[in-house]
Amino acid sequence: MALLILGLVIFLGVHSLRALAGPWRTRQRERLGALRWKVLIAVASLAGFVLLVWGFGLARAAPVQLWSPPPWTRHVTGLLMLPAFILLVAAYLPGTHIKAAIGHPMTAAVKTWALAHLLANGTLADVVLFGSFLAWSVVTFSAARRIDRAAGTRYPAQGAARDIAAVVLGALAWAWFAHYGHLWLIGVNPIA
Repeated sequence: MALLILGLVIFLGVHSLRALAGPWRTRQRERLGALRWKVLIAVASLAGFVLLVWGFGLARAAPVQLWSPPPWTRHVTGLLMLPAFILLVAAYLPGTHIKAAIGHPMTAAVKTWALAHLLANGTLADVVLFGSFLAWSVVTFSAARRIDRAAGTRYPAQGAARDIAAVVLGALAWAWFAHYGHLWLIGVNPIA
């Protein structure tokens, strides 16, 4: 569990800098230079990610069951993952009305993913992993929206075609991941 927690602290800490420590982040980036800063952040992110994946794997090998979620929660999780995938695509597809309305669809996708997985999983490792990501995404989303309002930041939409593309690509990614990707990557078949 210690590796999982250390990985979460590093990974989520690195991903909190812009929203929660913006002025410090800006000073460090100026001091180190943009390239060195990006390399440092990438290395720290990768190290945190490796530690959390490794730690989660170890914790899954000796699970501490806190509760047994009812079977129907798997279906709710599956349904909640559809908007999570659409939000994820919208984060990388500029000019969607989704991004214009939400501002930070990636963080909203993480929030949806974490909540969905908390519903269907009841081990201590699940609560630590998904609960940490849920708490992080709630705080970060709120901070990012506050920063946007203070700076007057807007995310202009460029037409319905981009939203249609986000929905279609998100739905296709969701279907592929539900049928193949989750089992291949995580080792759990979510639709079995």
